[in-house]
Parts: sequence; structure tokens; C-alpha cells
Amino acid sequence: TALNDQAYRTIQDLETYAENTQSSLLYLILETLGVKDIHADHAASHIGKAQGIVTCLRAVPYHSNRRKVFLPMEICMLHGASQEDFIRRCEEQNARDVIFDIASQAHLHLEHARSFSKNIPLEAFPAFIQTVALDDYLNKIRKVDFNIFHLSLQKKNALLPLYMYIQNWKKRY
Repeated sequence: TALNDQAYRTIQDLETYAENTQSSLLYLILETLGVKDIHADHAASHIGKAQGIVTCLRAVPYHSNRRKVFLPMEICMLHGASQEDFIRRCEEQNARDVIFDIASQAHLHLEHARSFSKNIPLEAFPAFIQTVALDDYLNKIRKVDFNIFHLSLQKKNALLPLYMYIQNWKKRY
């Protein structure tokens, strides 16, 4: 979808795109690490979907400056938000509700991926370290009440490498 400059119709379309791009990279990383495990593959599927959804959210300000919106149209229509609302950087509740629904879907995928953590070989954990950055962004967006255009979302978290190190040391994702 992103290659042909059209918005996703549904959240499932966005998830399919994320599965085909982000999850595929995770499968490749797992293979490189020598991990052949159904639970690790299942977790990679969900982490990839979460990564794709968060990437879509993070790109909203960038794309809106270029008069493009790639958020799922179905969710926008559900909340009465138009593409023009995002292009105009609308901070109204209906736009925040769209972002909330999409971010919630990413969060659900992360939680589902974590439900496999006890069954995944330790060798797979380095492949999933980006969940720390995904959690960080989802927490930041929650703290600004899902205002996708809040300036704090554009700032880097200087402690992110430390958090990643700690999670890797604890063998958690």
C-alpha cells in the first residue's frame, strides 16, 4: 500500500503489509541466529505487526506535511475523522480516537507476542529487542492522550539504549 501512495482500507490491510515487511525481516533474523521454533516465529509475526503499526503512526506527522495519510480509512470513518483532519494536524478527540484504536492494536500484538516468551529459546531474544522502542513510543503517545502531533513524540529517548540493554540482560522482550 505505501508503495502506491494509497491509505490502508482496514487495520487488517495495515497488519498484512506489516506482516509481509517487518515480520519477514524478523524471520530472517531468527534464521540467522539459528532459531527454528514455532513459538519464536509466532512471536515474530506479532512483533512485526506491532512494528509496522507503530511505524505507520510515527510517520503520520511526516506524511501529513506532504498531504498524505496512510491511516486505515475504516477506523477514520468509524470516528468521523477525515484525511484532511490529519493533513491539517487536527488535535480533536475524534482524531485522537483514531490514533488510540490503532495504537491499541499495536499494544495487543506486543502482549500476544509476549505470551509466548516462556516457550521461546533464549537465542531468539536478541531478534525481539526492538519491542523496547515500540513500548517506549506507545507509552509516550499514551502520555500525550494520543495526540499524534505532540512535539514530545518527535524527541529521542536518550535512555532507550540503556533500557534495551537491561531488557536484553533480563532476557525479556
